[in-house]
Amino acid sequence: MSDAPRPRDIVLIVDDSPETLGFLTDALEQSGFSVLIATSGPAALKVVDKITPDIVLMDAVMPEMDGFDTCRRLKALADIAPVPVIFMTGLTETEHIVHALESGGVDYLSKPINIDELRARIRVHLGNARSTQSARVALDAAGRHLLAVRGNGALHWSTPQATRLVDTAIGSEDGLDAVSDQIALFLLERTLGKDAPLVIENAGVPVLQLAFLGTIGSDEYLFRLTAVSQTTDEEALRRHFSLTMREAEVLVWIAKGKSNRDIAEILGLSARTVNKHLEQIYVKLGVENRASAAVKATNALSQS
Repeated sequence: MSDAPRPRDIVLIVDDSPETLGFLTDALEQSGFSVLIATSGPAALKVVDKITPDIVLMDAVMPEMDGFDTCRRLKALADIAPVPVIFMTGLTETEHIVHALESGGVDYLSKPINIDELRARIRVHLGNARSTQSARVALDAAGRHLLAVRGNGALHWSTPQATRLVDTAIGSEDGLDAVSDQIALFLLERTLGKDAPLVIENAGVPVLQLAFLGTIGSDEYLFRLTAVSQTTDEEALRRHFSLTMREAEVLVWIAKGKSNRDIAEILGLSARTVNKHLEQIYVKLGVENRASAAVKATNALSQS
């Protein structure tokens, strides 16, 4: 039995010129692509609401909504944000090229379009997009809480785990949108020397911590998310090992490498009392020494 044919890549062409639309549609369909067309920015938004293309060819100059604004609107949509946008423009000044890239485009072609060059660039950007998507799928499978944003705080992409974590912490299905302003401010403050993690609050209570991991490309900033636990280490160990609160306090300091004498001074106990608590801790954890107890405590805290 022969393998099923590979689905055609879908190209969305956004251009207000019937001649350009006709020329590009014929050329790309002959090259094995499926083609969708939109004659304006609003029409493009309606198309992607129903079908997600693999790549977008965007005319820069259009009435009502130009290509730059249309691209920004597309990139604000979570499902469309990873889709590469190639600008087609007769504007060759550097400022227009920069504008295209800042709007979220990955490349640009000058009109009149050379179809061989267009096909080559489409193949390259489709390959890059698939490589990026494969990496994100791998991150998703690994359960990583990662997200990438633009410099204005707008979401570029996130792993499903990160989306769920934010939505749960914020108590909203649009949790990532709700924190975009705080992320944008954080990125601005980083340029002024701030280097501490970003802490997100809900109703005045810290619920999320975003650690900045680095910059990807010219306008993509990567963060790792962790939930801010409302449970103390002592409470977590008490529940995990069925300890008394005092035993949990002793075990926390054991995990931090403190000696019995140090623990006695910190907790205001006698050394003899600390030893008594340790005896019970060893029994409850099923270990024979403080090193094993420290390892078990550390493992338990990393999972809490």
